[in-house]
Amino acid sequence: MQRGTLIRKDPARWRVQPWLVDLEAARAGFSWQAVRRELLGEAWADAPDPPMNIGHLAVDRHLAGGSVPRGDAQAQAEATAPARIALRIVGEDGQPHSLDYAELARSTNRFAHALQQLGLQAGDGLFVLCSRSEPLYVAVLGALKAGCVVAPLFAAFGPEPVATRLRIAQPKVLLTTRSLYRRKVAAQRAAFPFLQHVIVIDDDLPGEAAEPGRLPPGTLDYAALLAGSSPEPVPAPARPTRASDPAFIHFTSGTTGTPKAALHVHEAALMHHATGRWALDLHGEDVFWCTADPGWVTGTSYGLIAPLTSGITSIVDEGEFDARRWYGILQDEGVTVWYTAPTAVRMMMRAGAEVALGYDTNRLRLLASVGEPLSAEAVVWGREAFGLPFHDTWWQTETGGIMIANMPAVTIRPGSMGKPLPGVDAAIVERGPDGGVRVIEEPGTQGEIALKPGWPAMFRGYWGDEDRYRRCFADGWYLTGDLARRDADGYYWFVGRSDDVIKTSGHLVGPFEVESALLTHAAVAEAGVIGRPDASGHEIIKAFVAVKPGIEAGTDLRRELLAHARRRLGPAIAPKEIDFLPWLPRTRSGKIMRRLLRARELGLPEGDLSMLEPPPEPAP
Repeated sequence: MQRGTLIRKDPARWRVQPWLVDLEAARAGFSWQAVRRELLGEAWADAPDPPMNIGHLAVDRHLAGGSVPRGDAQAQAEATAPARIALRIVGEDGQPHSLDYAELARSTNRFAHALQQLGLQAGDGLFVLCSRSEPLYVAVLGALKAGCVVAPLFAAFGPEPVATRLRIAQPKVLLTTRSLYRRKVAAQRAAFPFLQHVIVIDDDLPGEAAEPGRLPPGTLDYAALLAGSSPEPVPAPARPTRASDPAFIHFTSGTTGTPKAALHVHEAALMHHATGRWALDLHGEDVFWCTADPGWVTGTSYGLIAPLTSGITSIVDEGEFDARRWYGILQDEGVTVWYTAPTAVRMMMRAGAEVALGYDTNRLRLLASVGEPLSAEAVVWGREAFGLPFHDTWWQTETGGIMIANMPAVTIRPGSMGKPLPGVDAAIVERGPDGGVRVIEEPGTQGEIALKPGWPAMFRGYWGDEDRYRRCFADGWYLTGDLARRDADGYYWFVGRSDDVIKTSGHLVGPFEVESALLTHAAVAEAGVIGRPDASGHEIIKAFVAVKPGIEAGTDLRRELLAHARRRLGPAIAPKEIDFLPWLPRTRSGKIMRRLLRARELGLPEGDLSMLEPPPEPAP
């Protein structure tokens, strides 16, 4: 990659007219029927349960001359052409290759035909266990075309998390790589009688393939299946998929016990498409990079569906995080819209601003984050490093799409979640002892975020656990379990998960507030905060801190950080204790696992650790 003198961004250079300019007007005049009309056509705009398939909306619609909005007529013609790049995949060696929409259509058709030839029918399950690569995206879209219910899994899962998820949903087909199958599935294959077929991708990892080119017993070859299948459009299943038909299962880790399997339907694509405009401002000329793995709902909703329904180019990185690699991708691929996690932002901040020097990221016009609250310091750092602020977004696996965000149409308030999007009705509520809820109207009052059901991407159940699903609703609201406050201007401010809030000295303290204060210190790379019970029966606030490279973590720094927090927060809610850790446990989606910090501090059961990100490799 070429490096030169950093050119600071000219804000006018890549300016486009945002899709959303007046939020209040858009909310007042909004209807999901209008989004249906665009994606499905006039005939289905008002149908109660119209035919709908995410695979068709994401790929085939463009080949048939479907509408892909652009800034002018020439750009419109370019975007709807089959030769428009759909996926630009950067290999682990840094070399990219591309699939245009026509090629993606043929490959996904082949996979869909292959599944139908194996006897799969609409509603049958397919799990995908492989890293970010072309086969993953082809298989997900192809399976959707065939009417299957798809569950992407993290390739880093160990054998037990894989087995747990297989047992919960009992899919008929698993797609994985040859090496992952040998290491994580083969030994327990007999325990999955429901698994009729395992399709393996030949990954030929050095030192792992005892018999290169040989298939493990009882498996099918991915490349051979595609080669033997037709690239022609897929005939509709016996019963075409409809808006309400299952499309995805996304697993989300519970505090204890088995993971939750949230079920989403094909209608979710309406929200992915619309929020890709409102929150991420995706236009046809954009090159979009969502860094999330499809094993996490963001990597599916916004790493796959939203960019493809918008007819744009989406970047896929097969490699792992490395600050210089990421800066290089932003530069070399001409990324214009970047959607990433606060953890990644903090890691880039930790690497130092000087790393950004020499990389030309001037094509960037919008930065957004998801996964956990984004501190005000990270928003400001975006301006320093890229000439742009980060737009924070809030949503959950269960919501399926972005619900609250610092949209381009509103002024960013650093540290806030932003405002609800069009079509989203949110409130701050208080749960009552009778199981009901009371809506809190007073600005600034802390309570639980609640959402009115009705948005298309809302989950439709927890697979195999209807009671757990019903407990998520009360008095016509979906109760998120996230605590926040809403200010007088309608901005939401995250406090924490309801089970993370600390009760200390008569105060209810959200850990994010304390963590954000610690992150303002120049030595702190990451911070996690918990409540530790004390002799009085209340809690004291304890912080765990990872420091930046080259910083000595010791008694002097501990005193300095305690004093810094007291100045920022006041003595009542500042931490009383600080421990230093080389790294903080976090999920694969980037959230600090405070419950794990608490469990290890107090010697409690650690619960489900399947979503725990492995510790980073030690620096050479």
